[in-house]
This record gives sequence, structure tokens and C-alpha cells, in this order.
Amino acid sequence: MSGLLALLDDVAALTKLAAAQLDDISAQAAKVGVKTAGVLIDDTAVTPKYVHGLPAARELPIVWQIARGSLFNKLVILLPIAMLLNVFAPWLLSPLLMIGGAYLCYEGAEKIWHLFHPHPIPVDADNPIDHAHLEKQRVAGAIKTDFILSAEIMTIALSSIDASSLWAEGAILAVVALGITALVYGSVAVLVKADDLGLKMAQDGYFGATRAVGRAIVRGMPAFMETIAGIGTAAMLWVGGAIIIHGLEDFDLTTIGHFVEDMSHKVQESVTVAPGFLGWATEALISGLFGLAIGLVVLALMGVGTRLTAGFRKA
Repeated sequence: MSGLLALLDDVAALTKLAAAQLDDISAQAAKVGVKTAGVLIDDTAVTPKYVHGLPAARELPIVWQIARGSLFNKLVILLPIAMLLNVFAPWLLSPLLMIGGAYLCYEGAEKIWHLFHPHPIPVDADNPIDHAHLEKQRVAGAIKTDFILSAEIMTIALSSIDASSLWAEGAILAVVALGITALVYGSVAVLVKADDLGLKMAQDGYFGATRAVGRAIVRGMPAFMETIAGIGTAAMLWVGGAIIIHGLEDFDLTTIGHFVEDMSHKVQESVTVAPGFLGWATEALISGLFGLAIGLVVLALMGVGTRLTAGFRKA
């Protein structure tokens, strides 16, 4: 009988330990999720464009296909690579983060450049659109873009984890991957179907107020999507710039980082209303401007590289 009681005590102790570890995993996953917020906003803002111009009935299936590809990217490819890097080459994490930050700056700068230098999309009236082929192209392109953003998310997550064991580290990364994918593509699904819901409310609503809300949704969704896209671009520049600034500090290049901190502190000391928020906003603004400068440089280098490659091909 005493042996059975001892066994039950051991089981209870193990259960408490497992519960504590699960609580720690959940808490750290939530903390890491907050640190990747900028990339998440951009991921959510970018994805709806991949269903634009395709039949409404295919919107949710396309989002589901992209979500499955995103999970494959994170869990099957990126998670094992991240774990191996952390064990055998942790010194690579900061340079990889900086490369990812430069890519985010490039993407943000490219969007701003195209805003002022738009390229019209050619339309061939003689060849109707093959929606099935277009869908495959869109899904493949979305999954490739997701791979870059997911790599950045997983690297940021890995650099933010304070786990006591390799198992806990892997579990936190897996929870982050699942939670972020569900959040991003669940939000995308809501966004792409919001106008359909608004149209149905406007046409079939029983009450006048319901129809009015439906009409407001239909009218407001284009502007709302533009706003989301703008926030996503700003988030890319802010996050990318901040990643590079913090990465430079790892190489003892602290001038820019100290300038950002000093400006943030000065703003907080000079205001009496919401000093914390305004200090953060100052830091984000300077990081975003620095990110824009980095992005424009990368964009220019990419343009030079493209022209050189085209010249070599002609030769």
C-alpha cells in the first residue's frame, strides 16, 4: 500500500512539473508572439492580394492552401534548421536576423517606391484569364513570400526564447508557429470575406440598421484594406530597422542604437501626456526611417544587379 501511495505521489509531482512547463511554454510563446507583431501585421496585410481577381468561391480554399504551406514552412523546414543553428552555430542568429531585417526594409522601401512609380498591369483581351493556372501561381508565390516572413518570425522567436532545455525550446517554437499561422490566416480569411458578408447584410438584412451596416462594410473595405497595407509597410520598415540597429550593437556598433534611445528618453522627459507611448513612437519612427534608408540602398543595389545581369545575358 505504501508503495502505491509513493507511486501516486511521484505521478502527482510529475504532473505538476509538466503543468508548470506547459505554463512556461505558453507564457514564452505569448511573449515571443508580441515581439514578432510587426512581421505578423505585414504577413496579414500582404496575403489578401493573392486572392484578388479570382472567383469568390475560391478565396477561402486559396487561403487554406497558403496556410498549409505556411505550416509546412515553419514546422517541417524552419523549426529543425533553427534548432540546429541554435545548437551548433548560435553566433549565426544575429547575422541571419540582420539579413532578414534588411529584406523587410527592402520590401517596405519597394512598396513605397511603387506607390510613387506605379507599373500598369498589361491586359490581353484576346486571351481570357485561366483562373486555375492563376490560382496555382498565386498560391506558389504566396508560399514563397511566406517562407521569408516565416524565417524571420522563427529567428526572432528563437532569439527571444529563454528555455531550460532543448525540448522546451522546440515546443515553444512549435506553439509559436501554430499560433501565428492560425492568427494570420484566420485574420486573412475574415478580411477577404468581409465584403461578401457586408453585401449579404445589405441585400438580405431584416432591419434597416443591418442593411446600413452592410453597405458601410462594402464601402469601407477598400479603404480599410489600404490602411492595413499601409500599416504593414510601416511595420516592415520599423521592425527591419530595429532588427538591424540591435544587430549592429552585437558587433559593438552602438552609435545609432544610443541615438535612438536618447531621443526616446528626451521625448518621454519633455511630455506629460502618454510619455511611454510617445517615447516608443519616437523609437519606432527613427527605426522606420533608418529602415527606409537601408531599404532604398538595397533596392538601388538590386536594380544595378538586375541591369548588370541583363547586360551579361545580351552579351
